[in-house]
This record gives sequence, structure tokens and C-alpha cells, in this order.
Amino acid sequence: MEPIQVRLRKLLALALTVAGVLFAAQPASADEIRDREYWLTDYSFKKAWNLTKGKGVRVAVIDTGIDATHVDLKNVVVDGEDFSGLGDINGTTPVGASNYHGTMVAGLIAGRGHGNSKGAIGTAPEASLISASLAFGVDGINTDDEIAKAIYWSVDHGASVINLSLSRSSAGWPESWDAAFGYAFDHDVVVVAAAGNRSSGTDTVAAPATIPGVLAVAGVDRNGKASREASTTGLTIGVSAPADDLIGVYPGGDYRVWSGTSGAAPIVSGLVALVRAYYPELDANNVINRVIKTADKQTEESYSPLYGYGLIDPLRALTASVEPVTENPLGSLDRWVDLYRASGEITDVSGESGIHEPLPQDSLGETIEGKPTDNSWIATSVFYGVLGIGVIFSVARRLRRNILARRR
Repeated sequence: MEPIQVRLRKLLALALTVAGVLFAAQPASADEIRDREYWLTDYSFKKAWNLTKGKGVRVAVIDTGIDATHVDLKNVVVDGEDFSGLGDINGTTPVGASNYHGTMVAGLIAGRGHGNSKGAIGTAPEASLISASLAFGVDGINTDDEIAKAIYWSVDHGASVINLSLSRSSAGWPESWDAAFGYAFDHDVVVVAAAGNRSSGTDTVAAPATIPGVLAVAGVDRNGKASREASTTGLTIGVSAPADDLIGVYPGGDYRVWSGTSGAAPIVSGLVALVRAYYPELDANNVINRVIKTADKQTEESYSPLYGYGLIDPLRALTASVEPVTENPLGSLDRWVDLYRASGEITDVSGESGIHEPLPQDSLGETIEGKPTDNSWIATSVFYGVLGIGVIFSVARRLRRNILARRR
């Protein structure tokens, strides 16, 4: 039989090993960025991910370019093109005023995060992005034409969802957009657009969110109430989504807090990607129908100029029974053109008002460094350290009592 002293050393070594394993096995807690993405939990995205994360769906981001080197956007951008003449051929160089805007939009759609639950994750974290870069606020560049060309290109390069987090200064749109948006609809593409923000001077919904067939997105605050500054009102709004206190990935590796329907729209584009991935047989009309019919109404009426058909509900959008439709429930652009454009009642607005700068620098919130400090491990370490020490002393006391009992 082994001497008591040898057994004591072995048991102490075992206790230390067990405590070490418990200590090492504890998963790292989510960092500050992930913790602040409240919409992922509040709006059932995390539950929806048990069914799909959007794999196989291409979402076009027609915006100011995407910084694909950001740690949360690595391997997310699979194709791109620059339409401004200022960026690279892959659409991955941020350009123009608010050049960070496209990167922030991209992160909300398909951010991958990094490490163990760190960084920003999008609402469709396995979808792929294609980047069409535009330049806002640059003299001599016709943004209206850029957008039309970018839509054609996006459709031809496999996008089944197009995100437009931009708006004109008016409800009207240039005639060149009739054909471009019609091309997208004819090719079974869902177009999602921001409704606009009162803080930017958009008191009512502006184009492209006024175009029939476009899924226009209004914004709500953290309590699900229509945002005063980060949204607007109008009769073409489809659904509402979070628009306040959003976390956006920022070119160069950092993060910024921001608000606006520019952020609400990509949250919905991610939802559309989830529906398209889970129901690959559905056409664009029925994808839109599923999103609006499963929305959570916020008023007694079936439709509200503040909320549209209601707040998005990702899990219901994937699981509810929804009657199919044969037409886009948000209207027909072709009919609108025949009724208004052909009659001369509505004229071309090219050159008038133009596109707002999407998100001026002074409207951004705090900067969060790209390597946020996560001190949550300290409490976990102390807990399991104390537990391990307690186990060791408990074993030692028991062995000591056994030794003393035998000596007596």
C-alpha cells in the first residue's frame, strides 16, 4: 500500500488538475460590441439562425464601398465594382463624402464577427456581399446615373437582394431609375431601401423608398417606438426595424455608434436574405409578402404611415404560414410608369435635389476601438480559482484527519 504522504501528493495534484481544467474550459464572454447588438436578441434573429443564417444568398450593397479588410468582414465581399471612378475595381475602397457608410451598412447585413463571440455580426451572417461603390457629395458626379448603373450590374452579378441605404431630397426619382428598378424586379430581386431621416431633412418618405415594389424601411428606437429623428413617415413604408444606437463596423478596424434608417434597411436586408435562403423556391413577391405579413402591428389599423405593416419578426417570417401572392404587395412600378410617366403627369426629376449625403461625420456617435477590452474573464477566473483552492484545501483537510486518526 502507498504511504499516506504519496497519496496526499497525488490527490493534491489531481485537485489542481481538475481546477485547472475548470478554469481553462470556461468560454470567453461576448465582448462589448456583440453585447450592444440588442436587435439580434430583441427581434429573434438568434432564434431564426437555428434555421438559417443566409448561406448562398448574395446581397448587393450599393453604397460608398466596403472596407473588406475589417476583421469582421473578411471573406464576406465576393464581388464588386466601382461606379464613381474614384475607388478600386472591386468596390472595396471607401469613396466620397461619408465614405465609411457602406462599410457600416455591410456589417449590419453580413458581419461575421471574429474570435470567440467578438466583434459585430450581421443579421444574415452567412450571406455573401457584392459591393457597388458610389461617391456622394463629389462635384461633377451624377449619383442618379451611378445608382442606375449599379442596379443593372448588381442584378447581372447574381444579387437576389439589393440594399439602398440612401435617399433623394424628394419623393420623385429620375426616369432612368424606371428601367433600372424594373430590371431588378423582372429578374426576381428584392430591393430594400431606407425611408429617410427627419434629422437629414426628410420629413416624409423619399425616393427610392417611394418606388412601387421597393421594400421601404422605417426606423424605431430601442423600445420599438417610431424614432423621431432617425426615421420619417409615409404611405410607402413596408416595415420598421431598429434605427437607434446601432453599432457599425468602421473602416480601419474600429466601430462607431450611429442611428438612422440607413441602419434599419440593412437589418431588414439581412432578414430578406434569411427568407431567401430558407425558402429558395419563393419568388421576390412572396419573400416580401412573408416579411410584411409576419410583422408585428403597432397600431389597431392594419397599416400605419409610421410603422408600415409593423416591426419585423424574423422567426415568424421563417416559420409562419403565409398565403402566397401573385403580385408584389407593395405595388407595381410598371403600372405606375404607364399611369403617370406615359401620361406626362409625372416628369423626370434628374438633376433636381439629388441624393442626400447618407451619414455626415458629425452625426456619428462614439468610437469604439477595434480591440475592445473584455474584462469579463476576470470574474470567471476569480470564481474558478477560489473553487479550485477550496477543492484543494478540502482534500488536504480530509487526508490530514485520516493521517492523524491512524497515528492514534
